[in-house]
Amino acid sequence: MTSSPPPTGGDLGPPSSIESQLSSLVYDLSQNVQVAMDNMLKMISEIDQNSAGIMEEIEKSKDSVLKRKINLEEEKDHFQKAAFAVLDMLDGRDIS
Repeated sequence: MTSSPPPTGGDLGPPSSIESQLSSLVYDLSQNVQVAMDNMLKMISEIDQNSAGIMEEIEKSKDSVLKRKINLEEEKDHFQKAAFAVLDMLDGRDIS
């Protein structure tokens, strides 16, 4: 009986070559991840800036709406007073 020789890493290449390829692959992958993370951080920064601008515009709009509401309520009060004054004048004329 003959025994076959034990399998070696020769089919895949020398161990140092495999380590080098794996090292290169890991390095490339880490570089790609780093670039992706940098891009995400830039996008997050842009989103933060845009959301700050949007929030500022919302606050300005709220202030504007509140001022407009106050003005409209004042105008409504003036018209109601004028309408009551006219009704009072008309009511007073009917009695005379």
